[in-house]
Amino acid sequence: MDTKIFNINRRHFLKGAAASLALSSFGSYGMELIYRDKPLRVGLIGTGWYGKSDLFRLMQVTKVDVVSICDVDDNLLKEAANLISLRQTSGKTPRTYRDYRKMLAEKDLDIVLIGTPDHWHALQAIEALKSGAHVYVQKPISVDVMEGEAMVAAARKYNRVVQVGTQRKSTPHLIDAKKNIVDAGLLGKISHVEMCCYYHMRANGNPPIEKVPDFLDYEMWTGPAPLRPYDGIPHRRWWRTFMEYGNGIMGDMCVHMLDTVRWMLELDWPKRISSTGGIYVQKDGKSNIADTQTAIFEYEELNCVWQHRSWGTPADPDYPWSFKLYGEKGTLSGSTMRYDFVPHGGGEKIHMDVIYEKEKYPEDLTEKDIELNAAPATRLHMLDFLAAIDKGTLPIADIREGHVSTASCILANMAMAIGRPLIYDPKNIVVVNDAEATALLQRDYRAPWKHPHPNDFR
Repeated sequence: MDTKIFNINRRHFLKGAAASLALSSFGSYGMELIYRDKPLRVGLIGTGWYGKSDLFRLMQVTKVDVVSICDVDDNLLKEAANLISLRQTSGKTPRTYRDYRKMLAEKDLDIVLIGTPDHWHALQAIEALKSGAHVYVQKPISVDVMEGEAMVAAARKYNRVVQVGTQRKSTPHLIDAKKNIVDAGLLGKISHVEMCCYYHMRANGNPPIEKVPDFLDYEMWTGPAPLRPYDGIPHRRWWRTFMEYGNGIMGDMCVHMLDTVRWMLELDWPKRISSTGGIYVQKDGKSNIADTQTAIFEYEELNCVWQHRSWGTPADPDYPWSFKLYGEKGTLSGSTMRYDFVPHGGGEKIHMDVIYEKEKYPEDLTEKDIELNAAPATRLHMLDFLAAIDKGTLPIADIREGHVSTASCILANMAMAIGRPLIYDPKNIVVVNDAEATALLQRDYRAPWKHPHPNDFR
């Protein structure tokens, strides 16, 4: 499958993509199955919780042949292979691999889904692009800024579609909020945004060092990241508590809300980023990610402020993980579950809840650990991905958009670490007038893994 990715004006793209996706909620590609004479050949790297979830959503909206899957955990791999064989109309069991490089060397895949921990996203996505596949990669796209720059350059060089798993902008009720509240001008001028996460999601504890089980290739699981002493199964939540593998709650949760706000307000790179925080309360245990953090993403006459705490109570119990757009005419609150518009003074309040599709997709109800509220959004996100492949256009969550949102969160962590605001220059890939911060744009890789650079693809 060969497609051409057209160069288009960014502002025109944002408006056009938002409009087309809103329309797709009710027609066109819609939420219906895309029929194909020949199924798309699909591979999955990372067969844990969200990797399987993304794959199953794709299987619900188009005809696919899941050719191969890869994981360093034999137990997860066997479980996924069995579940996939039950879901495939052919009953076919996919080939299984422990090493993604061997899987991609077959060069027989149209699409590769990546659901591995964050520290693997860049290397695996780039290798998949080299193999000729289109890529669906989970957020955040990278663990450092240089990885993200390299991923964008690779996607353009190999002329493939890359959709990032920031599916909030494929969430039906948030599409409605953008169209009927923001774009309709009900907020007026927007000059302040608040984003937050108050979930008690920071895994912690002091598990003992133990022997690596035979079913897990821990060396390969670690890959380019620092090799920590093995203290239990790292997936599903344990790895996220360490900066070695990701960027904490900022990289995990802020990236979603910042990306949504950027999409709604048509924002690009922040002018300046500052952040403060640290481990203020949950000092016991091994976790080294911040339990408390505030970040400010500055735009022209607009500050987007992020706050997370993994302790205490949320500022607004109805919106514990959310964004709030403050305009001169009213306020819009949005989350994965609902949105509320409240006008200043008199006027009509507007409310919309998340859309579920339990009757249309009854198999969702028996799927282990599924996020039922996110399933319709992910299906729409997959449909947008497929439409971009078929039409040779950029998807709604193109790799560059995923990079801007991811890198902005990474830069916030850097600003917190070195204690000063940062101004990023994406053209020259430097932090302006800050050699120390510029050096932090690229993490050290553990040998023998080689860190990608955008110049590798130019």
